Amino acid sequence: MANERQQFVDELKELLQKNVAEVKEQVETLKTQFYRQYHQELEAEKKAAQEAAVAAGEVLENWLPSADELEQEFRELLNQYKQRRAELQKQVEEEQAQNLLRKENILAQMKEMADAETADVMDNLKKMRELQAEWKTIGAVPATKTQEIWKNYQQYQERFYDLVKINIELRDLDFKKNLEMKTLLCEAAEKLQENPNVVEANRALQQLHDEWAEIGPVARELREDLWNRFKQASSVINKKHQAYFDELHAKENENLEKKQALIAQLKELELSKLKSNKQWDEATEKVQAIQQEWRTIGFAPKKQNQVVYNEYRELCEEFFKAKTAYYKGMRDEFSENLKKKRELLEAAEALKNSVEWTEATNKFIELQAEWKKVGPVARKYSDDLWKKFTAACDTFFEAKREATKELREQYAQKRAEAKERWNKKVDQMTDRQKLIKMYENLVQEIKTAENNILFFTGKSKTANKLVDDMRKKIDTLKEQLSDLENKINQMDAE
Repeated sequence: MANERQQFVDELKELLQKNVAEVKEQVETLKTQFYRQYHQELEAEKKAAQEAAVAAGEVLENWLPSADELEQEFRELLNQYKQRRAELQKQVEEEQAQNLLRKENILAQMKEMADAETADVMDNLKKMRELQAEWKTIGAVPATKTQEIWKNYQQYQERFYDLVKINIELRDLDFKKNLEMKTLLCEAAEKLQENPNVVEANRALQQLHDEWAEIGPVARELREDLWNRFKQASSVINKKHQAYFDELHAKENENLEKKQALIAQLKELELSKLKSNKQWDEATEKVQAIQQEWRTIGFAPKKQNQVVYNEYRELCEEFFKAKTAYYKGMRDEFSENLKKKRELLEAAEALKNSVEWTEATNKFIELQAEWKKVGPVARKYSDDLWKKFTAACDTFFEAKREATKELREQYAQKRAEAKERWNKKVDQMTDRQKLIKMYENLVQEIKTAENNILFFTGKSKTANKLVDDMRKKIDTLKEQLSDLENKINQMDAE
């Protein structure tokens, strides 16, 4: 009997090697057979124990069966089976829950399409078929939900296909309306070809394309021809638009080159070499001319436009900052120069009434030389200071000229008398002696004239005229001296 139960244990072991979902009936049969046999053996064992007790004159109490290793092994195998069945059941329940979610999602989409407006039905037809195909691939759901899920599935299908039937009847009317609207769009696009403003025409064309996209389809046999008409009109406008922007880009590149050339001119300005107002004025005129020209130039390409502008602006700012710094320095210098010239003016006015002709003359010469060394002052002070300074000089030198008038007349008289005496002596001399004497007299006359220049020097119109006349006379005397020298040399050579 035990051998038979061992056979049941072995068969159960083999079944556990298979898919537990497929061996449920076989396991239950083995379980029944094993425990029927096991209980029969227990009854036989208990009966034998009772008979032995009677034979011994004893009463059998609290009888316990002997340990059975086969039963224990069989029970453990059954527990393994139950555990694996439980795991399988849990997996099946999880899959059914996921299947339920998938089918509920499909039902939600089908319901939305079943409740959609008629205009959306034909667009949803393909999607409905895809959902139906997907539904068939999904496995079972929990048994409690199977009937409800299937009922809703059938209901939404029926409602949707009722809408499809209605939609087919309305579609022809919609096709006709759409044909009229799209034909008008074709005519509008063809009309836009006449617009000379290609940017405006292109913008209007985009609006027409937006409207085209919003209009539904036309009959299938008309779709291609109608679209080709609209596309051809669009192509003409697009080509004009492209040509316009090609030209615009070429112009922008040309503008870029012009702006880069102006930047190069700004870079050529050597600010460190601008040392005078004149130089700064000339440079300013150049910069202003560059700025004026810059304003006449259009945009450069978008990627470079801001870059070249920033470089241009930085160079202009650098120039005008340097100019401001220069004139600030000039103002400081003007202020110092103003102080010095006011001091020189005070000295000249204090000296203008002096009768110490020689000493005062030298002092005025020093003041005039110092005045020349002092740099410029602000224009609002310059003329007034100069007028006052020259007036002081003129006052002195006019007074000096009047005071020395008699001396100059006496000098002229003495010179005339000396000349007469000379002429008499000349008449008594040989030709060579005459020439030598004339040469010596000219040398002395030139020396005297040169010495007298300082006497008549003054920073006034009158004094300056006397000096100029004296210098012209000296030049004439030197020419005469050169002629005499040539004549004497020629006479000695003979």
